[in-house]
Formats: sequence, structure tokens, C-alpha cells
Amino acid sequence: MAEHTESLIMEEFMKSCRAHGLKVTPQRLAIYRMLIGSKEHPSADAVYRRIHQQYPSISFDTVNRTLLTFVDMGLIDTVESHQGVRRYDTDTSTHHHLHCVKCGKIVDFYNPGLDEIEIPEEVVQGFTIIAKRVVISGICPACAVSMQSKKE
Repeated sequence: MAEHTESLIMEEFMKSCRAHGLKVTPQRLAIYRMLIGSKEHPSADAVYRRIHQQYPSISFDTVNRTLLTFVDMGLIDTVESHQGVRRYDTDTSTHHHLHCVKCGKIVDFYNPGLDEIEIPEEVVQGFTIIAKRVVISGICPACAVSMQSKKE
């Protein structure tokens, strides 16, 4: 990510924190900076392990609560996971996910046709729809190669 772009993103992040009555702490900055630099949809544990190296006194609970606060603020999204672990995504634009059921990898993809799928009336009744996302489960290329080599 270009330094100028990251600087603008971080400036917007700080404005958003202040608008939500949150102090801009070095820990929050580090967590958000790590998230915007990741395309891996990290779990709270993965974020904690990386942030803990820089801030040894930070607790897992603090990281987890910070991530949930960022979700509430609309800065990040939670992502579905087949492994039962909440994962996070800094790309809050409309997009979809491919999930590998073997290794847990999550890959973003964009498809205007899927964006246009209408939500059935029986689903809409009683719900206020705030977003929609298509999740496709499968086996990623690396896992497919690994599975094939085990067969041979």
C-alpha cells in the first residue's frame, strides 16, 4: 500500500474514532494498521499474535473488544468461517467470498451479476436487509494439489 494512501486511511480512521467518542490509542492504531495491510481475513487470535509482538502488555480480550468495536463503527466486517472462528475483513465494499473447506482460506471476489441477485420476498419479510454476500465453499488450488499428491 502506498505510504500516502495509508496515511489518508489512517487519518480517516482517527476521525472516525473521535466521531464515535473513542480515544486514538497506539494499540488501536496498530490493530487497524495491521488490518488494512492484510488481505487474509485474520481472526482475533491472529491479530492478537501479531500485535502482541509490538505491544506485549496488550491482552487478547482488548484486541477482541477492539475488533468488535471496529465492526460496530463500520470500519471492518465480520466474515463467515467454516471453522467456527470469527474472521475480519477491512474491505467493506460489496464483494463475495470463496472459502476453502480444507485450510480455511478466504478469498475475495467481485461479480456484478451476484450483486444483483434479488432477495426472496419471504426472506425480506420481517427483516431489514443491510447487506448481502455470496459465499462459495470449495477446495483451494493448494489444498487440491495436496490432496492429489496424497492419493498418488
